[in-house]
Amino acid sequence: MVVRMRSTRSHTRNRRSHHKLMEPRFSICAKCGAKHIRHVACLSCGTYRERMVLDVAKKAIKKERKAKKRETEVK
Repeated sequence: MVVRMRSTRSHTRNRRSHHKLMEPRFSICAKCGAKHIRHVACLSCGTYRERMVLDVAKKAIKKERKAKKRETEVK
């Protein structure tokens, strides 16, 4: 099957001009003042809309334990 009316390069590129990537928008955390991506919990204090969502200290401890475990397995 052949396309009856082929669209030109310029028409195709005009249509695709809105497909560009946009830089992420940042908000400032109300609790700690750090920048974070909108509609996502703050990674430095673990709050979202001034409510505690993530336990950042617990996550850091878990990460340290994993790193120590990997070091002992490698040796």
